[in-house]
Amino acid sequence: MNAFFLLLLVLLAIFVLEMVHSLRRSSICNRLIQEYTGKESEEKTIHAIFQYGMKDFKLRRVLKKHHATEKDLWKLHRKLLLWGDFKKGRRYVPISSFFYVYTLNYLLTHKDGDAKKLTMKCMNFFHI
Repeated sequence: MNAFFLLLLVLLAIFVLEMVHSLRRSSICNRLIQEYTGKESEEKTIHAIFQYGMKDFKLRRVLKKHHATEKDLWKLHRKLLLWGDFKKGRRYVPISSFFYVYTLNYLLTHKDGDAKKLTMKCMNFFHI
């Protein structure tokens, strides 16, 4: 019986930590989307995304795996702007895509790919 309660406590702790992580990520992503004013703030936004990615334990692994730099994120951001330069709810594909492991990994794996295909894959992930 004690092992069951210990397991339940561990699962509850993991759940709480993941929820805090998710809320923090959403908050930062939403703040960057609200502050983004286009080309004028692009460099600052990409820098903030890269800095967050290097601090986040999940995203850091993806960035290091692909030896990603801010320049890589900037190039991908420019591609995503071609087909996904619109907001839907709290999502903006050219920014939101860098905050999730699945989309970031896909983008970095296919960074030389077609802009439309990259954007459509990210839009599908966000159900846009």
